[in-house]
Amino acid sequence: MAERHEWTVTGMDCAACTTKVARAIERLPGVSVVRVTLMAERLSLQLDPGTTAATDVETAVRKLGYGIAPRDASAPAPGLKTSCCGGHGPDHDHRGHDHAPTPLDQPSPRWFQTAKGHLVLTTGALLALASAVELLTSARIGYWAFFAACLVGVAPVAARAFQALRMGQPFTIEGLMTIAAIGALFIGAVEEAALVVFLFAVGELLEGVAANRARDGIRALADLVPKTALREDADGATAETAASALVPGDIVLARPGDRIPADGQILTGTGGIDESPVTGESIPVTRGPGDTVFAGAINTGSALRIRVTRGAQDNTIARIIRLVEEAEDRAPRPNASSTVSAAGICPPSCCWPRWSWCCRRWSWVSPGMSGSIAALRCC
Repeated sequence: MAERHEWTVTGMDCAACTTKVARAIERLPGVSVVRVTLMAERLSLQLDPGTTAATDVETAVRKLGYGIAPRDASAPAPGLKTSCCGGHGPDHDHRGHDHAPTPLDQPSPRWFQTAKGHLVLTTGALLALASAVELLTSARIGYWAFFAACLVGVAPVAARAFQALRMGQPFTIEGLMTIAAIGALFIGAVEEAALVVFLFAVGELLEGVAANRARDGIRALADLVPKTALREDADGATAETAASALVPGDIVLARPGDRIPADGQILTGTGGIDESPVTGESIPVTRGPGDTVFAGAINTGSALRIRVTRGAQDNTIARIIRLVEEAEDRAPRPNASSTVSAAGICPPSCCWPRWSWCCRRWSWVSPGMSGSIAALRCC
């Protein structure tokens, strides 16, 4: 019987990243039903016992340059955070146990704190230094300064390209970038090579910033649901509990100014409900007994007793986040046509010498490198 496993994968910025991870994992024996989601940073799959170990999956992902950690099997619904230790207060004793933060528990790092940010700063500084060396010394010394700047900048890209090549993915964006940079060095265009590597690093960084901003939006949406709720027991007394522990049929109390902890139906009380965080309606709507309310809405009136109708994994906020993930899965991703587009640069590069050898030696390399750069965004 196949076992289901989930991991958190960090460092993915675009659909090409998820495709690269999925293709690398699918090649492992005993792996099936591979699903990689970009915004949730989640890798899920099924493993046949006695074939590939979970550690082998983690090793394969790390070789591609991404971070990976096992996902908590008891994790809440996508985007929802729970209080520590299944509902304890934030000030309880943590001695003897520890808690691994989840992706949505931590804000996205600043751009200069990421590996791609470090690469941009490094390549930019080396490019400026090489320009200064060429201006202050000679063109020959400047040549080697640009040469070194290009090699330093392309080294981490080439390492990722090599790992992808070993896993049967030769035409990746890193691979084409490496070919373009080395080809430019080969024909002596060291300034252009160093500049292209720097611009590539900037493009990768901006892609990461955009992905992190999207994840921050999902975090803000998930933060609309309170982590705790006042649940009413059979005797009518209320006790604070984790919102993720609420189940349909529970009765909760929403005091004035509180956020409603779960989708439900009002039993007693009438007041204005600010649903703008969920529906966008700017004016509070008066709700009374029998009316439906959404998790994350704000109670602006009197105290309300609410019967929970949906659990934490199926409330309005969780369904919105789930729809975002499903829309991501339906979005077009790089496929075989992308590989064909990238591979299409090879025949012209190989056949060009027959046409231009009589004009100038190596004149075919420049068009081939231009094709490599043009194909970068196809992968």
